[in-house]
Amino acid sequence: MARLFGTDGIRGLANKDLTVELALGLAQSAAVVLGEGQIADGRRASGRRPVAVVARDPRVSGEFIAAAVAAGLASSGVDVLDAGVIPTPAAAYLIGDIKADFGVMISASHNPAPDNGIKFFATGGTKLPDIVEDRIEAALAAPKLAPTGIQVGRIRRFADGEDRYVVHLLSTMRERLDGLHVVLDCAHGAAAGISPEVFTDAGATVTVIGADPNGTNINDGVGSTYLDGLSAAVLEHGAHLGIAHDGDADRCLAVDAEGNVVDGDQIMAILAVSFKKRGLLKDDTLVATVMSNIGLGKAMADHGISVLQTKVGDRYVLETLNERGLTLGGEQSGHVIMSDYATTGDGILTGLQLMGEMARSGKSLAELASIMTVYPQVMINVKGVNLAGLASDPVIAAAVGAAEAELGTSGRVLLRPSGTEPLVRVMVEASDQETADRIARELAAVVLEQLAL
Repeated sequence: MARLFGTDGIRGLANKDLTVELALGLAQSAAVVLGEGQIADGRRASGRRPVAVVARDPRVSGEFIAAAVAAGLASSGVDVLDAGVIPTPAAAYLIGDIKADFGVMISASHNPAPDNGIKFFATGGTKLPDIVEDRIEAALAAPKLAPTGIQVGRIRRFADGEDRYVVHLLSTMRERLDGLHVVLDCAHGAAAGISPEVFTDAGATVTVIGADPNGTNINDGVGSTYLDGLSAAVLEHGAHLGIAHDGDADRCLAVDAEGNVVDGDQIMAILAVSFKKRGLLKDDTLVATVMSNIGLGKAMADHGISVLQTKVGDRYVLETLNERGLTLGGEQSGHVIMSDYATTGDGILTGLQLMGEMARSGKSLAELASIMTVYPQVMINVKGVNLAGLASDPVIAAAVGAAEAELGTSGRVLLRPSGTEPLVRVMVEASDQETADRIARELAAVVLEQLAL
């Protein structure tokens, strides 16, 4: 049986893959694993009920999934604070801020509206390690807690959760953003009610697109996976830059004043150099994943910054940051983690810090991004294949070896199964676009031929 949890929680088509029954069962299991231990009569050993924060993005299925999660927790003796529609990093922050025992975020991030997902956070607002997720999954088949009377949990509204998060974000700023004009794309998602307010309060002139969520339009042609509209809006309004979030606002991608994309690798490069200059980059080290462009490593080397690589997933970046006591890491996709301020990727925080560096340096975003040369990178998603056979197929291994020999030090190849979708990702970087395109097509064809279902 396939593992239920992927690289970022549980995700699937709402009401088909992610059902009310599954959401209820997961919540009951989480109460056992993440709540405090109970004694024989069902009362908690500490004499108090655990507390969990529950939040969601605005997709319509989140309403019934959140209700099922809250019911599963409360019926297991957990007090629930319902934070409503807020970004994932806001939920993570609130868990730590009020010292809740754990939390649940209901979101499918950048996926389309019919999908949804469930992410669990531990005490302090950190994502769970694989072993704890496995324990929750195993607990689905185990007896559930069933307290009665005054031992059942209560469900209450987290009335000031959004305000707490806004104050926290603004507290991270050392520079005002007066004189900077930004276009914000909120992806019709969880950022819509917070991001414009925060950037305005920080002093920026703000133009907003993608900020009218109706439950079904999240990520629909807007947000961090659809940047054409943001680029056009920046040019139309003569803004200094544009910032795009995804549906749950844990990502930040940007475009400069000319409408050119500035991705997560470039944002990390800008922030890493800035942090180092200000003595904020612990051990002069940046954490990135294997998907980061090779140009990032070369740029960081030029500035005396080491790069540690992890598996794909901001959770693995965070694990390395915590293990090494480091301060900055992230992903090309725009998950950027600043451990001095957050326990997870935070798109609003990242945008603020990026604009803060513009204000501090007096440089345009294009000037700042020029510290890194982006090598052409091609990604092909190969569907309908046997993921399990990828690592052991000798023909694929030989094709990869031949491609790596051709590229030498001017490029690289990465093949990996997706952690969120049933497909193989074929990624190729090269010194020129034509070579990257050709090698990626050739490798994708080999993968499909060898592993087709």
